[in-house]
Amino acid sequence: MRDDRSRSLLLERLRDPSPLVTVEIRPPRGGMDSSEAIDVWIDLHHSVRQLLKEERFVFVTDNAVGEDEEENLAHLTANLGEEVDLRRVVPFLTCKHTLDYCLMYAARAASAGVDALTVLGGDHSIGPPRTVPHAYQLRGLIRERAKDLVLGGWTNPHRSASEQLAFLESESFGAEFFLTQVVSHHSLHRVEAMLEEKARRGLDLPGVFGVFYYRSANPATLEKLGEFFPVPAQELTREFGAGATAEEVCARTIRALRDAGADKVFVSNLGWRGAADRLYRILDRV
Repeated sequence: MRDDRSRSLLLERLRDPSPLVTVEIRPPRGGMDSSEAIDVWIDLHHSVRQLLKEERFVFVTDNAVGEDEEENLAHLTANLGEEVDLRRVVPFLTCKHTLDYCLMYAARAASAGVDALTVLGGDHSIGPPRTVPHAYQLRGLIRERAKDLVLGGWTNPHRSASEQLAFLESESFGAEFFLTQVVSHHSLHRVEAMLEEKARRGLDLPGVFGVFYYRSANPATLEKLGEFFPVPAQELTREFGAGATAEEVCARTIRALRDAGADKVFVSNLGWRGAADRLYRILDRV
C-alpha cells in the first residue's frame, strides 16, 4: 500500500484554484427485475464512461435517502474495468451496513483502483440501523485497514455554521475533504455563512458543494424532495413559471456559488440516461 494520500487525483484537483463541476449519480434501486436492472445499468455505465473520459469526477451514492440501491462498486468495477480511470470514481459508503461489509467494501475499493471514498452516516429514519453511531467512527476504522484511501465526510450548510465547522475542524473528523447537502442560489446566505466561518477558523479542508438539478416545479415532487433536504419551492415555482429551463435554474446556482467562493460543486439528479449531455447543457449556461 502506498499510504500517500497526497497523491490522490481528487485531492490534487480540489486543491487546484480553478472551478470544478462533478456529478453525483445514483445506482438503480434494489428489487428491480433483471431485465429492467440491466437496461438501467447500461444507461448508467454509458453516462459514467462518457463523464470519466471527459475527465470529470463521478460520485456514486449508497442507498440515497434510505432507499435500497444496487451496490455501486461491484457493477462499476465489473463493467467499466480498465476502460476508464477509476480514480475519478468516488463511491459513497454509509454506516447502514454491517461493519464487516463496510471494512471489506473499503478494501475492495482500494484494490480496484478507487482512491477516494466518501463515508456518510446515512438517514436515521429509514432502513437498517447504523453499524456505528457516527460516520467519523467508521472512517477511523477504515483508516486502520485501508491507509491508501482518501476519505471524505459530509456537512450541512443549512445548519449552524459554527456547529458544522467545529465538526470539520475536529481531529476526529478523519477526512481529507467534505461534501455538502444540496444548496441553491436561494439559500446562498447559508453557504456564505459556512465559508465565512471556515475562513475565520483558518480551515483549509477542501469541500464540494451539492447542487440539485430540479427538472420542474411540480408541487408533489418538490414536497417529496422537501422530506430529505430544504427545497425553495416558492422560488422555484416563480422561476419555472417565468419561463426558466431546468438547465438555467441549475446554472444560476452554480454561478451564484462561484461568485460566493464555492467553486467546487457536484450536480445531483441528472439521471441515468443522458447525464453527461444534460450536464453540458447546464455548463453552457454557467
